[in-house]
Amino acid sequence: MSDRVSRRPPSAATLRRLERASGSLSTRAVARMDDELPWFRTMPADQRSWVMLVAQAGLASFVEWCRSPDRRPRLTGEVFGAAPRELARVVPLKHTVDLVRVTVEVMDDFVGTVAEPGDADVLRLAVLQYSREVAFATAHVYASFAESRGAWDARLEALLVDALVRGESPEELSGRASALGWAAMSPVTVLVGAAPPDGDVHAACRRAARQVRSEVLVGVHADQLVVVLGGSPDLQSAAERVSDEFGPGSVVMGPVVDGLGRAGDSAAAALAGLRAVRAWPGAPRPVAADALLPERALDGDPTARATLQERIAVPLQAAGGEVLETVRAVLASGGNLEASARALFVHPNTVRYRLRRATEITGVATSDPRGSWTVRVALALAALDQDRSLWH
Repeated sequence: MSDRVSRRPPSAATLRRLERASGSLSTRAVARMDDELPWFRTMPADQRSWVMLVAQAGLASFVEWCRSPDRRPRLTGEVFGAAPRELARVVPLKHTVDLVRVTVEVMDDFVGTVAEPGDADVLRLAVLQYSREVAFATAHVYASFAESRGAWDARLEALLVDALVRGESPEELSGRASALGWAAMSPVTVLVGAAPPDGDVHAACRRAARQVRSEVLVGVHADQLVVVLGGSPDLQSAAERVSDEFGPGSVVMGPVVDGLGRAGDSAAAALAGLRAVRAWPGAPRPVAADALLPERALDGDPTARATLQERIAVPLQAAGGEVLETVRAVLASGGNLEASARALFVHPNTVRYRLRRATEITGVATSDPRGSWTVRVALALAALDQDRSLWH
């Protein structure tokens, strides 16, 4: 097609006929969408009406652009501004491309009907050029929406992690979780440690979490990095991978909970563990907050103190005097079973049996150095608290 034809706008008569037919064209376009696009038929009536508004605005803008072809069409405001911003959220980009394609096909089919003699090729070329502008405008709208949504999500994510650290109520956490799509996320755990000195820690943690198929929320508070992991069937492995993105020093993993509404408990335990972990120089990375119960209790954490009482001291007391007596004897002998047996006037196998029984009811092995330390602290604290507990 020659430059003379490509640069000449459609005649005024053609544009008047096109303008009068714009309502019919919009109706035909929506009808064809209904015929060709199964997902369009399932859209709610209000969303279908939004699409109709965009199609009508697009045709009106096309007519105005044909009258002044040197002016770039203001599609973002004139066309896409006709529908609420929610349209970009409920209609994905792929579906929007289908809507534009169907509308352009209808306009192309209708060219011969509305064009004056000699205007058909000019009008068809104008439709082609205009559809190109629509494609670019569509990409701009969705990119802007994604950018603004990403910025909003980042702010909401920061607020949510901050709320976890400050120990806000589960009700407030659940409301913010819903906005981020975490309302039904389970299981969940919280990691805390030092933030790395440089680099984009948010992006690094997200990449690491994706590698282990875990959802993630990230927040930096002063020099501490707080990471919430959720949805993975193996949160321990996810925590081990993500902990590589923390700065130097210990990383503490809070208890696994059944949803973000209870993640505040996990965060509180992890933060208490981070304060106390310096008392265990050889702690693994990451280390479970529950593995730090003795250090946390000595650091003044009332939750850790109560947990040691509930999990170790009270069950040993309830198991009977022989089990408790044997545990104390083994602790006093430094783990020497023969010496413990002599002190108790029993066979070493009896000591072994009682220790197995103690391990079964507490989940902590007294024969293990770390386990014996935990049991020793639990019993010592129970003795100090005997007037305020079940221990006596």
